[in-house]
Amino acid sequence: MDIQGFLEEYRKGIRGVREQSPKSVEPFLSFYNQVMAEGALPLKVKELIALAIGVAIHCENCVILHVRGAKKAGATPEEIFEAAQVGVVMGGGPAFTFLPLVAQVLASS
Repeated sequence: MDIQGFLEEYRKGIRGVREQSPKSVEPFLSFYNQVMAEGALPLKVKELIALAIGVAIHCENCVILHVRGAKKAGATPEEIFEAAQVGVVMGGGPAFTFLPLVAQVLASS
């Protein structure tokens, strides 16, 4: 998978949706930005939680975005893999298939 290409297309897609439907997109993005800011939980912890959930619910886009987010927030590769493995525990065998994607995104960023 071309991670950089995915990110460019994702950002482009979000911009398009934002232009088409600002009344529904803007409130969600505002909420997201408030929740994912430093707070009682550090951003790194929030990104690791989001990654684990992304793995558990089999969301490829979530895995890519939150591996990168966790790394940017200071998570180590070991912390990222451990969080992904928590997602596998919660999501079972299908979630296990996302671990190679975690490794690929880590290697590309």
